[in-house]
Amino acid sequence: QVHLVESGGGLVQAGGSLRLSCAASGSIFNFNAMGWYRQAPGKPRELVVIITSGGSTNYADSVKGRFTISRDSAKNTVYLQMSSLKPDDTAIYYCTAWGSRDYWGQGTQVTVSS
Repeated sequence: QVHLVESGGGLVQAGGSLRLSCAASGSIFNFNAMGWYRQAPGKPRELVVIITSGGSTNYADSVKGRFTISRDSAKNTVYLQMSSLKPDDTAIYYCTAWGSRDYWGQGTQVTVSS
């Protein structure tokens, strides 16, 4: 059974930064891709960024230039560095991984105050 555990969320002022972590219970290269989604209150879940096992990335237009995904294979962890945060970035952020099926973490709350 695969487990994904997110951490690093919190409250930050607009313009600030946060780094989210997603620790996987096994090698992250067992997955075809990993990524981050987010869901704001009253809105559908939306894709933030995907990183493939080959290292290709795809960012949502709303976060390009502000968010960066990275990974540490030794720690089986994927990171999301978020900078220049805006109140619109407020959401629960979910880590996900795609392999034989898709896996989801429990989510971590990010709140950006104006």
